[in-house]
Amino acid sequence: MNALKGSRTARVFAGIALLSASALVIAGCSSTPSEEPSDGGDKPAADLTLKLGSLLPQTGALAFLGPPMESGVGLAVEEINEADAGVTIELTAEDEGDTDTKAFETSITKLQGAGVSAIVGAAASGVSRLILDGNVSAGILQISASNTGPDFTDWDDDGLYFRTAPSDLLQGEVLGNLIAEDGHKTLGVIYQNDAYGTGLFENIQKTFEGAGGEVVANASYNVGDGQFDAQVETIKAANPDAVAIVSFDQFKTIAPLLLNAGITPDKWYLVDGNLSDYGAKPDTNFSFSLKGAQGTKPGPALEDDFVERLQASWTAAGNEEVKDFTYAAEAYDAVVLVALASLAAGSTEGADIAAKMQEVSGGSGDGEKCTSFAECAEIINGGGTADYDGYSGEVTFDENGDPQGATIGTYKYEGDDNLITRTN
Repeated sequence: MNALKGSRTARVFAGIALLSASALVIAGCSSTPSEEPSDGGDKPAADLTLKLGSLLPQTGALAFLGPPMESGVGLAVEEINEADAGVTIELTAEDEGDTDTKAFETSITKLQGAGVSAIVGAAASGVSRLILDGNVSAGILQISASNTGPDFTDWDDDGLYFRTAPSDLLQGEVLGNLIAEDGHKTLGVIYQNDAYGTGLFENIQKTFEGAGGEVVANASYNVGDGQFDAQVETIKAANPDAVAIVSFDQFKTIAPLLLNAGITPDKWYLVDGNLSDYGAKPDTNFSFSLKGAQGTKPGPALEDDFVERLQASWTAAGNEEVKDFTYAAEAYDAVVLVALASLAAGSTEGADIAAKMQEVSGGSGDGEKCTSFAECAEIINGGGTADYDGYSGEVTFDENGDPQGATIGTYKYEGDDNLITRTN
């Protein structure tokens, strides 16, 4: 992996990280629209059928992220098609699984065989690393709602990779500062030994120690491991003031071990991979209270109207209500941005769509602000330039396909119901 080539400075204010970078223009060729843009926006500038794929976790360690992300994709597709503004999406959804089950290997073959121009996913950075080069070779645009690995910034992707979630550099900084601001002087860290886990661990450690604290113990585990007694013993022996757990579904096994070792939840700090409303999931709820535990995950507070529309769309398809909305907004915005870029390009070719992604996000050009596909499409169909601001934030892609502005929220289990409350 190469070093980061972009200069990006992060500031942290009370748990919110904002990422700034210079905006450069992506140059590219677009195919000719099927119709010329109308003068008054009274008809679509194009009549396009966009074949879109989703590769999200229906099974595996990140399966709890499947419903919020799939519901976000589904709602966006529904609203884009209802707008009848020049782009109709045909969605093919496949299971990502994880790097252990490898369900994605069969799924990506199906998606590429279906002739998709763009793929929303994968959810896991580890899976995206395994499929990205193949998608680039096939000319498929890939946009992830949850990839946070810093190395994607400098990936040799021919401009075909984008993400609506911020880098782990930000989350690690926010969490490290939160632990220090809570008055803890020593810290133990249990983390997954992959790019996600090590990236977060390194940035948590850097920030915490930069604030005057000391990481007195760290213990890693490998993907697929099911036993974590040794890791917990390593942390217990160092007797830290606080413990950060950087994991996915493994937290359900690690948490009881920590409690049995005398390390209580008020000392625990979680991340987006394991921070969840466990009390809303009877099949996965703990037999003890998580009261006092805290954590971080990307994304602003969601608007009630968006949540209501999301639930209505998801349950109408025969699904149970979404219990956790992690990355739902990022997934929704990813689909809208791809559709707007396709409309602006007048093309469904992956490279043509990619060439317009920075523009429609407001990262280049001087676009007109808009907050829905229908509103932005009207601007494009009228011959203008749209600048979409979504439910996950302003997005605003830089030249590397990274969002320039991003929010990291802080959360706490304030009661015995094992439900998280946003604190900032």
